[in-house]
Amino acid sequence: MKARRQALLAAGAWGLASALPMAARAQGNWPNKAIRFVVPFAPGGSSEIVARSAAVELSKLLGQSVYVDNKPGGAGNVAMQEVARADDLHTLILGHIGTLAVNPFIFDKLPYDVNRDFKPVSLLAKVPSLYLVNNNVPARNLKEFVALAKARPGQLNYGSAGNGSAGHLAFEYLKMATGTFITHVPYRGTGPQLTDLMAGRIDAAAVGAPAVIQFIKAGKLRCIATGTAQRIPQLPDVPTVAEQGFAGFEMTQWYGVQAPTNLPAPALELLASACAKAITAPAAMDHLSKEAAIAVGSTPAEYARFIAQEQQRWKPVLARAKVRPDN
Repeated sequence: MKARRQALLAAGAWGLASALPMAARAQGNWPNKAIRFVVPFAPGGSSEIVARSAAVELSKLLGQSVYVDNKPGGAGNVAMQEVARADDLHTLILGHIGTLAVNPFIFDKLPYDVNRDFKPVSLLAKVPSLYLVNNNVPARNLKEFVALAKARPGQLNYGSAGNGSAGHLAFEYLKMATGTFITHVPYRGTGPQLTDLMAGRIDAAAVGAPAVIQFIKAGKLRCIATGTAQRIPQLPDVPTVAEQGFAGFEMTQWYGVQAPTNLPAPALELLASACAKAITAPAAMDHLSKEAAIAVGSTPAEYARFIAQEQQRWKPVLARAKVRPDN
């Protein structure tokens, strides 16, 4: 049994499949009860889709129920604080670009430390950010939009779902990469922002793919670039930002799994392997693809490096844009 357990652990994230429930019992009897998977946002949207897609498959692989618990508030800080203090070894949280790579730099003080109080488990998925203009803007692609913005500095504007939102960050990152001055117009949510964008009251926006694919395909909005490293299958004719002259540019929302630091190493390794397998299961992949989301799956070490890179990438962007949380 000991040799078998060592063989299973050595297999890593990619070879556990049906052996995971047995491995779970071997790892100090973890998990021995249902696992609470906290989502620090309101129900609906990409975060819940990613979490539920993973949770269904994790329940099969770990031999225990994994249920999603939405706990919004405070830009994700309410849930992060609660999970950081959880001591039952069966509470996890959905990590996000906002809670892990943005909040540490826009809040004066947080009731938790994202690097000290959590263990990275696995990067689950990325959601493409799409750069959009309304149909009245005389730019067919990003190069034309940048030229227009440079010819009319400060006269063009872009909307976002609010200060510190993913769309706000995505557009500020684009401004920094392109050296343009475009005025920010914050809204209270994606819905009102898109209404004004389609009506021509604002010029541009950066929005997660699930919310706008339908409007792009219906001709109500024009996508001038994707923030992904490669083109997305849903919009094969739309080039990436990098393809249009800004090498190395990538902007996606991303989601992963974090555990409190008290989760033992063997349980962490087992959980990470299960997460990588779960998110790339056919059923999970199908759910994600419908939302133009990209399944990833990673080891804890890979995910930790990714978070560190994202923190380093966003810190100067946030400082330059003087992003502060909504009051």
